[in-house]
Amino acid sequence: MRLGINLGYWGAGMDADNLAVAREADRLGYAVCWAAEAYGSDAATVLAWVAAQTERIDVGSAIFQIPARTPAMTAMTAATLDTLSGGRFRLGLGVSGPQVSEGWYGVRFDKPLARTREYVEIIRKAMSRERLTHQGRSWTLPLPDGPGKPLKLTVHPVREYIPLYIAAIGPKNLEQTGEIADGALVLFYAPEHAEATTLGSLRAGRAKVGKDLEGFDVVPTVPMALGDDVRALADQFRPYTALYVGGMGSAKQNFYNKLAQRMGYEKEAAEIQEKYLSGDKEGAAAAVPHELIDSTALLGPVERIADRMQAYAEAGVTTLSLNPAGFTLEERLAALRAGVEALERAGLA
Repeated sequence: MRLGINLGYWGAGMDADNLAVAREADRLGYAVCWAAEAYGSDAATVLAWVAAQTERIDVGSAIFQIPARTPAMTAMTAATLDTLSGGRFRLGLGVSGPQVSEGWYGVRFDKPLARTREYVEIIRKAMSRERLTHQGRSWTLPLPDGPGKPLKLTVHPVREYIPLYIAAIGPKNLEQTGEIADGALVLFYAPEHAEATTLGSLRAGRAKVGKDLEGFDVVPTVPMALGDDVRALADQFRPYTALYVGGMGSAKQNFYNKLAQRMGYEKEAAEIQEKYLSGDKEGAAAAVPHELIDSTALLGPVERIADRMQAYAEAGVTTLSLNPAGFTLEERLAALRAGVEALERAGLA
């Protein structure tokens, strides 16, 4: 199992620290550094900035928003980043959610699975440097009855094949991801529930194309906090968990809420959502079960984190991306080093 680092969103006042974290992860031998985007910082610019100031670590989008770019533009960006980084780019994609897709990008959040499949098809074709033609529900290239003609990508990426990941949570999305992608980007991954919530669906998708999970990259982003008081450490992530389970989406369409339900927290998920959407964010955070946080995070001293890393590896994880807690740069760097120590203690390095 390899380690990654997830920088999340840029522009939150810790940009210089984020770069220091990326460079330390590079020095320590972390496999990949991910950056996110929603409706603030864009991931492509951040990844170019990080790639220019690191040497070995891969840089990956977790995620590029599908409604934000045409598939051809995403292919161009991926090829450019791979070239600039010397072959260190990983392309992660996601459909976002209805609020962001329709509220920020002005793109209807309809048939997300079909749109994702079509998007990936166009990217694969464009990056193969074929002349680009496509006829689908969401995109037609070239446009009919106009001056457009089939074009091919002029950039030559360092690698012939750039790894493609999809952010997936629901069973149908996970199954399709197993079918059409090289890896899955997941959140709130609990080893104890991995087969029922994630791996079974991925495996079904792989089987559709005559493959198994061998060589497929399962990449959860996992919050991490060092210390002896596990309950106090878990409390740091109550607002984070409440945001996703309670407020990431609408009352009818929240993928993370449904995931918590599939993990056995039906009543608690409903309470968290009701409180969050009514404006009681503190109440929503207080309603998050400790067990939900503890099972989806790395908490405690290095020895306990090593045990949990072993559980993640046994539950099919191939790249464990850490999201270390801490308000100071020193705390975040200490967590990075502890991650390597825990991996070695677990015999996974």
